[in-house]
Amino acid sequence: MGLGKRFDLLVEDHRPRKEGEELCQLLIWGSRRRTFIFKMVVNMGLVGCIFLLFVISGFKVGADGSDHKYKQGDRVPLYANKVGPFHNPSETYRYYDLPFCSPEHVTEKREDLGEVLNGDRLVDAPYQLQFRLERESEVLCKKKLSKDKVAQLRDAVNKDYYFQMYYDDLPIWGFIGKVDKDNKADPSEYRYLLFKHIHFEISYNKDRVIEINVKTDPNFSVDITEDKEVEVEFLYSVKWKETDTPFEKRMDKYSKSSSMPQHLEIHWFSIINSCVTVLLLTGFLATILMRVLKNDFIKYSHDDDAADDQEETGWKYIHGDVFRFPKHKSLFAAVLGSGTQLLALAMFIFLLALVGVFYPYNRGALFTALVVIYALTSGIAGYTATSTYLQLEGTNWVRNLLLTGCLFCGPLFLTFCFLNTVAIVYSATAALPFGTILVILLIWTLVTSPLLVLGGIAGKNSKTEFQAPCRTTKYPREIPPLPWYRSTIPQMAMAGFLPFSAIYIELYYIFASVWGHKIYTIYSILFIVFIILIIVTAFITVALTYFQLAVEDHEWWWRSVLCGGSTGVFILGYCLYYYYARSDMSGFMQTSFFFGYMACICYGFFLMLGTVGFRASLLFVRHIYRSIKCE
Repeated sequence: MGLGKRFDLLVEDHRPRKEGEELCQLLIWGSRRRTFIFKMVVNMGLVGCIFLLFVISGFKVGADGSDHKYKQGDRVPLYANKVGPFHNPSETYRYYDLPFCSPEHVTEKREDLGEVLNGDRLVDAPYQLQFRLERESEVLCKKKLSKDKVAQLRDAVNKDYYFQMYYDDLPIWGFIGKVDKDNKADPSEYRYLLFKHIHFEISYNKDRVIEINVKTDPNFSVDITEDKEVEVEFLYSVKWKETDTPFEKRMDKYSKSSSMPQHLEIHWFSIINSCVTVLLLTGFLATILMRVLKNDFIKYSHDDDAADDQEETGWKYIHGDVFRFPKHKSLFAAVLGSGTQLLALAMFIFLLALVGVFYPYNRGALFTALVVIYALTSGIAGYTATSTYLQLEGTNWVRNLLLTGCLFCGPLFLTFCFLNTVAIVYSATAALPFGTILVILLIWTLVTSPLLVLGGIAGKNSKTEFQAPCRTTKYPREIPPLPWYRSTIPQMAMAGFLPFSAIYIELYYIFASVWGHKIYTIYSILFIVFIILIIVTAFITVALTYFQLAVEDHEWWWRSVLCGGSTGVFILGYCLYYYYARSDMSGFMQTSFFFGYMACICYGFFLMLGTVGFRASLLFVRHIYRSIKCE
């Protein structure tokens, strides 16, 4: 029997009953209904967590369950991954989209969630690289390339197409050809050469593969400059050599590029630059807190009616308005909830990075961690948003919870839909299969949403009140006319410049890793820079909040969020600079992916740092108003 029917029977029961008994029964039924709903949400959350664990266990990162130990002649897993323009990392295609030698039956490797999100599409490669078996100029296949295939390969060579493979989980790269310019100024005179011979050099230690390198010899190439049929004989060679490098350190070569002495010097210079910024800000704020505020406290502790310098000490006169709740309180609470969740997500990601989870070319581990941790931290967003909204005397907490759940996911989902459509049109590997999209939707439905509701219920039941040391007047005080440089946009420019200057050196290496082919593994330095970013954002927002209150502008709530999050706007500006000045990316697809996803990342930084700025400002404002007597 449904709950509504049970309620009707309870109300329409005509048995003689005292009024107190009826009220008691109604209260008991209401309690049972709330308990039922709460248990239902809890069960949904548990089912979602079990489903998420199933997804994680089902999409396991590894090499076919292999222990990476082989005997002579054993087959070592070799997978061809993708091809694409070297300067457009997002524009990648399946390996066999180009007319390479392919086996009769192409077998696709089962991939985990992160690998699919990364655009990896692994298939069996036709090369035979058995353990410790050498080959010399082995014929892979003979192909007769039509005019269309020649034109396709020539276009790929012109765009610096590369191929990527994995041999025993070790990455391999190589170019498919080269453009022979031979000091010719006219592009019509260039020669386009297709490499037809690949030489594999593999190092081993006892029964394990340690290293693999690929070389292509320009002397073994085919001229595909003209549109005519070409017959190509593809060859490959394999050489094995022994090494004493232990298996545990075989990935070190991929991380050495980012930890070379000259690069480390730049990283440490970046940290020193950031630390100097923090020290200057600390000294600046210490001057404010120890001198200016101390003088203010002394003046306000006396009952002198005269105010000699009202512009500097005017913050006392707005004590009746400074804790007046902001406009659009539902949106305000949703921003704080989403920002707190993203801050927790960043901290968990750094924790996993510092313990070595994201070692070089642990395929898809980062994307898997982002999806899983974001889903599991949604309860933080629900709790923070709902508790803050109710503290601000909001009434419709359910609508606020829905707004919180869509505030970041909504723009991200719309961006993904557009970019996935672009990838489908281009037939690129960045286009997610329907099964992966279904898995993500199930994670959002069975894990993210129930945990968001659980967090909202916990926030609603916390019943915490907003701690304001001063009473708020009935009518707001009029804000005096202020010069232009004290308006919102100039203040945001001032607030975002210093935190951005503390991280911009490190940003280049991050961009070169995410939107290029460089490797970033110095997570400890990156974590230090991130902590410095949080500290600088908090300090500069507190300083600007004080200056705002000093001129009797009491609308500091939204201003602190905007000033704290303005670093995200600076990062978006750096994206424009990086794309046009520091990279060679081109084409509609790559441009769409770069600016689409970077806009979402900058928006996430805005929410996260805006939350940091408001929390720091709230602590500061509460402290200074507790230190004076407010009538």
